[in-house]
Amino acid sequence: MTNYKATFERDGFLVLPKFFAEQRIDAVQAAVKAKIAARPRDVVVDVLDTNERKLLSSLTPEQIRTTRMKVNDLYLNTPAVRDIAIDTDLAKILSDCMGTPIALCNSLYFEKGSAQPPHVDAIYMTPQTHGHLLASWVALEDVHEDAGPLEYYPGSQLIPQWKFSNGTYHSVPEEMGAWHAYMDAQLKERGLTKQSFAAKKGDVFIWHAHLLHGGGPINDVRRTRKSLVFHYYTAADSRTRFRLEPQNEVFWIRRSPQSVPTALTGWKKAIRRIKRLIA
Repeated sequence: MTNYKATFERDGFLVLPKFFAEQRIDAVQAAVKAKIAARPRDVVVDVLDTNERKLLSSLTPEQIRTTRMKVNDLYLNTPAVRDIAIDTDLAKILSDCMGTPIALCNSLYFEKGSAQPPHVDAIYMTPQTHGHLLASWVALEDVHEDAGPLEYYPGSQLIPQWKFSNGTYHSVPEEMGAWHAYMDAQLKERGLTKQSFAAKKGDVFIWHAHLLHGGGPINDVRRTRKSLVFHYYTAADSRTRFRLEPQNEVFWIRRSPQSVPTALTGWKKAIRRIKRLIA
């Protein structure tokens, strides 16, 4: 039996080539395509070029086709997405790497590369227990090098995590410049270099909560990089905070979709102005 945990702890990631059969990937992609085409009101997207969060239903079909965006939490309403995230064999590997049963907490669907700068997931999705978070990335197609492939720094999960001024490991926006400087210095000191994942359809890439990773530059905007990303907490951490649904000896978190900022109507704005004047 492959010792996944030892490799994961040493390198901070695992590559599972052709983990999912092509037919399984095609079925998931078809389910995602149908859900997006239906433009339901319970699907929330993040527009990557403007950093706006919107309801999918607020976008026209043409905007959906041309907008580079991240589709959040299809696992909540698309069983095929949820089923691949906690597939029986994958769930065993994930729980082995975590050392305890996992709980799926979110999903992200990308048509195009994220072009996201190097980051560490745990400073944004800070787990209740330090380090008790991991992610999986499923390639829904072969990824071309010009499409913005996944990039990562092997061994970077061993860098001692930066503690922010609030005494936690959770990001403080005003201190991110110092965080980046610290990580750059640590990479140089440890001789860690960036690698790129040349993914093939059906491949799975699993990474540690503290692995430094991001999206490579998109050199050809015509190219897609269809993929699903999943994040997982431990079931033990999640049990007291969320409603857990059992599946394949692990769990998924049942919750509402992400909230979307709404513009104030004219009368609400007027009331706020009056309150400020009389306060």
